[in-house]
Amino acid sequence: MKRESLTRHLVAQKEERLDRFLHSHIGGSRNQVEQLIKKGYVKAGGKKITKAGYKVTGGEEIEYTIPQEPERKTAAVDFDIPVIYEDDDILVINKPSGLVVHPAPSVKEATLVDWLKAKGVSLSTISGEERHGIVHRLDKDTSGAMVVAKNNRAHEELSKQLQIRSMGRYYLAVIDYPLKSSGEVEGPIGRNPANRLKMGIVRGGKPARTRFEKLIASQKGAYELIAAKLHTGRTHQIRVHLASLGRHIVGDGLYGFKSGKGKIERILLHAFVLYLKHPETGEQMQFTAEIPDTMNRMIESYFEKERLDEILDPCNLLRRFGDVCRRMRNEERNA
Repeated sequence: MKRESLTRHLVAQKEERLDRFLHSHIGGSRNQVEQLIKKGYVKAGGKKITKAGYKVTGGEEIEYTIPQEPERKTAAVDFDIPVIYEDDDILVINKPSGLVVHPAPSVKEATLVDWLKAKGVSLSTISGEERHGIVHRLDKDTSGAMVVAKNNRAHEELSKQLQIRSMGRYYLAVIDYPLKSSGEVEGPIGRNPANRLKMGIVRGGKPARTRFEKLIASQKGAYELIAAKLHTGRTHQIRVHLASLGRHIVGDGLYGFKSGKGKIERILLHAFVLYLKHPETGEQMQFTAEIPDTMNRMIESYFEKERLDEILDPCNLLRRFGDVCRRMRNEERNA
């Protein structure tokens, strides 16, 4: 059974590219916005537009339709997710590894969106039925901090922050060989022409820039704990830029790291610190997502425990990037 599609209307306030205008209002990934346009789900001034670079003008009415997928049967929501912070506008969670963020026809298991609905959390609706409240996402196997919008105003404000990078995250990763030095990697990212499951640095890809900071090498030099900050938000960005340096995240079989079966339970990548401006009050906020046990055991097994507390102090981590540390607003509890 297929549900009715959702159509909404917006009015442009200034001249700008259609894809940028929609992304700032709808949220989601830029690729998803581009697909809406290319597939003919967007109109400007009553005319169907299929070019992402179309220039909207001030006062022009924009109509977009979110196509709805057939209803799907999912497994029961039999898990819980740690809640870091919650108020009337936002919900900050620590997403577990192995959890898909939003439903899709190919996804049979319960997702984060399913969990949110099952818990009766009030959610924004501007991204469509299957993306209720989702402003940004994490890959299935990546854990860590995510913010969920509980109303449309919060969603719009957070989407704008994401677009200008005033909202973002600092990641922790364990890699298979130490970096030569801390620094930035810049390289355009697009679909890998040789493997459609992967992304890569390709000509004509979208601009991407990542900052990496060396934290601590393992005692035998086999692994290194690093931190990363994204200056752009491309699919698999950290993994692709590390691969360009000949490095891979431990547990990441897709981009080259091989390990014995059963030795490593998950990819050791975690969104550790989330920063944003509260969409209603304007307060600058920072949150820390506790490192999951599976990743923490690996870290404590390979790195000097005596140094880890200092290295993993969120404020010390932010200072390595030259950024300001504000009071962490963690009020973690189980939802």
